[in-house]
This record gives sequence, C-alpha cells and structure tokens, in this order.
Amino acid sequence: MKKMINLLFEKFSGKVTKATGKPLAFIFALLIIIGWVVTGPIFHYSDTWQLVINTGTTIITFLMVFVIQQSQNKDTVALHLKLNELIAASSSASNRLVDVEDLSSEELETIKKFYVKLSELAKKENDIHSTHSVDEAKNIHHQKRIRHKR
Repeated sequence: MKKMINLLFEKFSGKVTKATGKPLAFIFALLIIIGWVVTGPIFHYSDTWQLVINTGTTIITFLMVFVIQQSQNKDTVALHLKLNELIAASSSASNRLVDVEDLSSEELETIKKFYVKLSELAKKENDIHSTHSVDEAKNIHHQKRIRHKR
C-alpha cells in the first residue's frame, strides 16, 4: 500500500511540476490575480475579498512545497547517481567522492580543502591552455576509445 501511494505521488508530483513550470501556468496565475484585482471595486476591497486571495495563494503554496520537494529529491538522487557513475568510471577520480553527500560537514570541509589547494596550484600556472588544451582533449578522447575497445 505504501509503495503504491509513493508511486502515485511521484507520478502526480512529476506531472504537476512539469505543468506548473510552463509559461501557460504563469499566465493562468497572472490572469487569476488580474481578475481578483478587477473585482476589488465590486466588493469594495473588503476583508473577505482580500481573504479570498490570501487563502487561495497560501493553500496553493503549501501544497506546492511538497510537490516540488518530491521532484527535487528525485532529481537530486538521479544527479548523484550520474556523478557517482562518472567518478567510478574515471581511473584518476577518487572513489572517496562516491556518495560524498553522506559525509559529515567536517569531512566535507576536509575534502574541500584538497580541491581549494588544487585550484590554487592551477591558478599559479596562469596558463589555462596547459590544463585545457585541444591537444589534451584529443588525447583523452583517444585514450577512452582505446579502453573502450578492450
């Protein structure tokens, strides 16, 4: 039962996230606001008139937080898996970075210091072409093709 509910919510949140991220959804929301503003004089800008938009937007915002968070969680897991695959596939990458998101803040800070130092050393070279040249790209591509053929 729990699995079915999760699956239904996942499908629902995916569809809602895609639909609300389109320009048409924004235009629809804008039209609702314009309609509400236009009706202000009709309802004499009453407390009830203001309460309608406040309640409506609060309810929609409250529900959208959960829908968007579900989609964000799924996207984050997918991104981590893709990055983990790249790390695992690269012979020169550190496997310590696989599932790095599960490390403590202190452990992350230690790893960050390593990359900050690496960046500082690269900046001292003052020549981006020494680390990002066309020849290097061709070389890397050639090495990958050789490995892939094996």
